[in-house]
Amino acid sequence: MISLDNRLKTAAALCRSGGVICDVGTDHALLACYLAKNGAKEVVASDINDGPLESARRTVEQEGCDNVRVLKSDGLAEIDYADDVIICGMGGELIADIITGCRFLTANTRFILQPMTKPELLRRRLYADGFEILEERTAYDGKRAYVVMLAAYTGEKRDIDEFFAFSGKVTDPKFLKLTAEKLLKNARGMDSSESFAEEAAQLRSLAEKINKKAEGTE
Repeated sequence: MISLDNRLKTAAALCRSGGVICDVGTDHALLACYLAKNGAKEVVASDINDGPLESARRTVEQEGCDNVRVLKSDGLAEIDYADDVIICGMGGELIADIITGCRFLTANTRFILQPMTKPELLRRRLYADGFEILEERTAYDGKRAYVVMLAAYTGEKRDIDEFFAFSGKVTDPKFLKLTAEKLLKNARGMDSSESFAEEAAQLRSLAEKINKKAEGTE
């Protein structure tokens, strides 16, 4: 039995059953094999590096997953089609670069995205490039907190404000308060320089709004 951590379980739960899934940056292919054994018709496990691809092939063989195809690809460059694209464990900027290079975008294509850094940048890029976030879920492993986004392409390009960039469609009060705490920490780091006084004030104001959302008073 394949055991996933909470972060990957949360991402996997957003994938639809019965379709083709592409696991970008598959690494050891544990997530790909988990999906293959839990409802996916086919899983394309892709990675750009040879080492992870060899590890992925071993996992696929050990798990006996005939419906997992291991493929070398720079992001989605070699991927012809998928119903769901899942990208976990990368920085927000890299994830945005990968999905905006997708060649098979339709209104029915879903993207499950778990950024390790800069979720606010990913949200901005998604909307600026014609995507919409449908849902966001959170996960915790030890002291680490993660957000997982479900997005789809609409073709409507628009800008989002800073409040949505940092809080998105997250409804988890604990995660929202952690986000606010990070903003306040950044603001405190700017207090020693007068040149950053205005930016620090903006961060504090943003943190206050996010805390109000966490408390249900926004």
